[in-house]
Amino acid sequence: MNHMPRLNRRAFVIGSAALGSGLALGLDIPFGGPAVVRAADGSPELGAWVVIRPDDTVVVRIARSEMGQGSLTGLAQLVAEELECDWSKVTTEYPTPGQSVARKRAWGDFSTGGSRGIRASTDYVRKGGATARVMLIEAAANEWKVPASECTAANSVITHTPSGKTTTFGKVAEAAAKLTPPADVKLKDPKDWKIIGKPLKRLDTADKTTGKMMYGIDVKLPGMLNAAIKQCPVFGGKVKSYDEAKIANMKGVKKVVKVGEDAVAVVADTWWHAKTALDAMPIVWDEGKNGNVSSESIAKWLEEGLDPSQPAFVGNENGDAKAALAGAAKKFEAVYNYPYQNHATMEPLNATALYTPDKCEVWCGTQNGEAAFAATVEVSGLPSEKCDVYKHMLGGGFGRRGNTDYVRHAVAIAKQMPGTPIKLLWSREEDMQHGAYHPVTQCKMTAGFDADNNLTALHMRISGQSILASLRPEAMVNGKDPVTFQGLNPNGEAAFGYTIPNLLIEHSMRNPHVPPGFWRGVNVNHNAIYVECFMDELANLVGQDPLEFRRKLMAKNPKHLAVLNAVAEKIGWGTPAPKGVYRGLSHFMGFGSYVAGAAEISVTDGNKIKVHRIIGATDPAYAVNPSQIDRQVAGSFVYGLSGLFYGGCTVKNGRIEQANFDTYNSMRISEMPKVESIIMPSGGTTWGGVGEPTICVAAPAVLNAYFAATGKRIRSVPLRDQNITFA
Repeated sequence: MNHMPRLNRRAFVIGSAALGSGLALGLDIPFGGPAVVRAADGSPELGAWVVIRPDDTVVVRIARSEMGQGSLTGLAQLVAEELECDWSKVTTEYPTPGQSVARKRAWGDFSTGGSRGIRASTDYVRKGGATARVMLIEAAANEWKVPASECTAANSVITHTPSGKTTTFGKVAEAAAKLTPPADVKLKDPKDWKIIGKPLKRLDTADKTTGKMMYGIDVKLPGMLNAAIKQCPVFGGKVKSYDEAKIANMKGVKKVVKVGEDAVAVVADTWWHAKTALDAMPIVWDEGKNGNVSSESIAKWLEEGLDPSQPAFVGNENGDAKAALAGAAKKFEAVYNYPYQNHATMEPLNATALYTPDKCEVWCGTQNGEAAFAATVEVSGLPSEKCDVYKHMLGGGFGRRGNTDYVRHAVAIAKQMPGTPIKLLWSREEDMQHGAYHPVTQCKMTAGFDADNNLTALHMRISGQSILASLRPEAMVNGKDPVTFQGLNPNGEAAFGYTIPNLLIEHSMRNPHVPPGFWRGVNVNHNAIYVECFMDELANLVGQDPLEFRRKLMAKNPKHLAVLNAVAEKIGWGTPAPKGVYRGLSHFMGFGSYVAGAAEISVTDGNKIKVHRIIGATDPAYAVNPSQIDRQVAGSFVYGLSGLFYGGCTVKNGRIEQANFDTYNSMRISEMPKVESIIMPSGGTTWGGVGEPTICVAAPAVLNAYFAATGKRIRSVPLRDQNITFA
């Protein structure tokens, strides 16, 4: 195919090695006549996204990662819609980032986070399906010697309308693969969609149910050894010394290796032997300057950042909030805080690496295949054409597997044992205590009213960590972290939903030594609590209904208001609740989607909460798979409520205290409320996400309902620290 670069012999060697891993990659192999790019099984490729087998099976390439959110099925729907194929014959596979780089990034962005998996792919993957359809039709038309304009495709069958002749995709795929792709293709109007927008069953469910699905932790290679690792318990510390002689004769031990400046690993025949030996080996740590840091010292430092005399970055401003507050008829202030949160994925971090002087390969679950590939290249010291990463299904990501520390560790260990595959598995304790945590923040909210109880000024000052300063400093904007202002921006995909005459939202950046990271929902989680709980406080202060108070401030933001009205109507706001049941509302915007939540709870003994019902409304512009959106809303509520009730990581002597699920809990099925999802796509030019936005409205809705039930305001998370539990 002349739109694909021909691979040189070196790239072909990479592809051949990959075939042994069971992954289908495009290889430019002469097959008589014009060159045809082929998958591993020899089937022709029609562009980077579609492979057609002779039996009419359609293989859709998926560059993004699947970690339970359903992107794999949704992306396949986007391609299949434009391809006009038989959905029952669709399957998927992952290309590798190494092969993508060799083909000039044919598959584009491999990163999966920020609810971008579908919404940031929609244009080019749909074009991939449409391009393949045009080529298949042209191939059939050439065979029949008729104009392509007289032919149509539907359900993997091409029909010549005047004569009624038909053929299938599989029969013309070989010829189609030799054609020059069209320079441009027209995409369908959403009103004509037949696959997009339908609640189709997920493509990965059967393999997960039967245990056939392969996760990174399942990888087994001939001659493979296992590694366990320990890092300095204090972030920023180093290894001072270790006594490997103490464990040299322990069962199964093969080697002890230092990993960077801050970690030691033991390699053994089984992981348990490696871990047992590692636990028995004396290690002396140089904890550095952070050994005395605690949650209390961090909180005090952040509290200082709330002082308006301290420097801060402005994220959103209109009018003169400080002057308006100074002259307000009524003024009110509240301080909130939000803790570190752990990702707590069910599958601990792991990666398998095989290093030789001529090749380095890694098998793992990753949210960013290209970043994992870059890490492999860097640590191995080999050129990119001699490296590759084979992606597997993720047993949970939530942002954590966007980092590459575990990949780096695996390659560093394997490099010290050339020719031997090494599977590195972090223990649960290592996984929990060496994360990249949801950032810790505090927030001072100050509001001013005029004599008629109209909100005229709002000053929101956040003090806390910057994720980008730690992970992606190159993405900072003149020293400011734009991620901090998610849901608080004047416009864009995470815009503030209220119109207030005088507004100032700012961030006093304070970065403790505990590393922050992208945690499901990211900064909308705490920003929504700060804003939405404070709005309830203000409504109560001036004796107004919380819904009506919000509506007056949202008149100029109709999409924000629409989702709020939807949950209010569904929950029965304004009508009597069942006896002993109390309601709370919240709304926000994140990741291009407008979201709102409404909760019904009851409270016994003042501190036992039963969440009976929670409603989530989402306007993501377009709904690719409504059933999957329903599941994502429910799953995000589990995450949001777990963080509200049970989450929160504390720091003592510079280290994270929570080491396992006995000290970092999550919701149980008996605690789960009834979830009702309202999907209300409004269209437009910008697609929104669904995996992360609704997580942020669960906690403030429940907190506001708790105030309605008890008259007590909770401004600090988690609730376990307030002696409040699930009933």
